[in-house]
Amino acid sequence: MDTLHTAGIRFAEALQSGPPWLEKFWISVTSLADPKCIFTVCFPLAYFLDRKVGVSVLWIGLVSEWLNVVLKWFLFGERPFWWVHESGLASKELVALRQFPVSCETGPGSPSGHCMITGAALWPLVTALTALASRHSRSLAVKLTPFGAYALLLLAVGLSRVFVLAHFPHQVVGGILVGAALGWGLQARTPAARTPGFFVTAALTLLLSSLTLHSLVMAAGIDIDW
Repeated sequence: MDTLHTAGIRFAEALQSGPPWLEKFWISVTSLADPKCIFTVCFPLAYFLDRKVGVSVLWIGLVSEWLNVVLKWFLFGERPFWWVHESGLASKELVALRQFPVSCETGPGSPSGHCMITGAALWPLVTALTALASRHSRSLAVKLTPFGAYALLLLAVGLSRVFVLAHFPHQVVGGILVGAALGWGLQARTPAARTPGFFVTAALTLLLSSLTLHSLVMAAGIDIDW
């Protein structure tokens, strides 16, 4: 893993050595792609356009947020900002890295929550836009535009997380793959006909289950709060 982590540090160095204007771009992307934006921005917009799509965005966002936390407890995953010092790499080699206010995130880093939750929750919106584009145009380029934008967005989010030293590249790739698979798998299972009470109950169930799991893992002697 040290070899993989070191390669990730070098990749982050290469990203940070780009033109100065890119710095503001990457920081803006990582801020706008914060998972909470799924609930405060994407869900309301999707719900306004189509109720079923909006509910699907909300449901998948909820489940993927919970699953990301659980996966991090079992996969752990170092954070570049901390690893570069804890591993001793910074004392052995010249490491030309800069930190930012959003760099020093704590907690396990694998998989990337920004990539996983964004990739999962936006899947139903992208498929809906693709279906809409297919009804109004025969052009393959137009039909593929929503998924092209989706792929570019996830790539930009992933690179921004590496740039600010919040994640290693392999954690970003893992987050994107798991997120897309989760969005694809859960879209057809969205409980769109359920009442708001169902979603409140589901949210409380996920919360209580995560707290219970946290207690059980800690009781087993695994320090997931390292």
